[in-house]
Amino acid sequence: MSFPAGWYDDPEDQAQERYWDGSTWTDNRRPRQGPPPYQGQFGQPAQHGQVYGSAQPTPTQYAQPQQYGQPQQYGQPQQYGQPQQYGQPQQYGQPQQYGQPQQYGQPQYGQPQQHGQQPYAPQHYGQGYGYPGQRVATTPDGQPLSGWWRRVFARIIDGIIVGIVGLPLTGYFYWQYFQVIWDYMEDTMDAAAAGTPQSSFALPSEAYQWMIPAVLIGIAVSFAYEYFFLTRSGATPGKKAVGIAVRLRDVPGPPPGSAVAKRFSVYTGLSLLSAIPVIGTLFSFLSLINYLWPLWDDKKQALHDKVAHTNVVRT
Repeated sequence: MSFPAGWYDDPEDQAQERYWDGSTWTDNRRPRQGPPPYQGQFGQPAQHGQVYGSAQPTPTQYAQPQQYGQPQQYGQPQQYGQPQQYGQPQQYGQPQQYGQPQQYGQPQYGQPQQHGQQPYAPQHYGQGYGYPGQRVATTPDGQPLSGWWRRVFARIIDGIIVGIVGLPLTGYFYWQYFQVIWDYMEDTMDAAAAGTPQSSFALPSEAYQWMIPAVLIGIAVSFAYEYFFLTRSGATPGKKAVGIAVRLRDVPGPPPGSAVAKRFSVYTGLSLLSAIPVIGTLFSFLSLINYLWPLWDDKKQALHDKVAHTNVVRT
């Protein structure tokens, strides 16, 4: 008698199925999924004189459950279709049970934990972000945190918008500043051409008279921009464009004005202090560290986020 190709009980492992190509067993295996498609149960103990995987498997009848834990009664039917109990040793002498739903997050798939074994602990992957096996950092209430590059792109977009918005207020001062710089460069080149190069390359004091007002006006415009948008929706136009927002770490929703003022003061203050001669190098380094800090921080907070107790989250 010849049996067609298909999946049958593995003669070496009753918990698996093995593919019969019509003449011999292959190496293809899979977890056992139910009864075979016809009466031809592979994997049963061989009849006297029969060798596993050779000749023709002996079909069994289906009527009574096969009794485990005692010598198999050949010719006795094996009962299929009963749900299998996973997570505990198979009880021999009872029909094998199939089809029970697997319970994750409990010791031994719903069974009492065995001494010395660790229970399965489900991982929280955020709300729809990431993929199985990837752990996504979240706020305490489960909102996924923004990645570093999204924050960079949002900062660039907001910087362009603030520059355009503030240009009517700062444009005149910047124009006068660049005029002073241009005149200074022309004088320096003329002196070099005449053979009397200047020994000092410090900018003339007149340049600072125009630069300082321009910078202060720009800071005021930037603060008003962030305060207006963050306290109302938690996101500036740049942050909305990349799908992120600012919130308190422990409280969802737009942050209060005090938190916005704290985070703005930290990163703007570091930038201003970096312009001071001599000690400016130190503050420039601290300003860079502030922006890079979310790359290795487990809460993905920059230093100004830690001061204000805020997080930048995905929306």
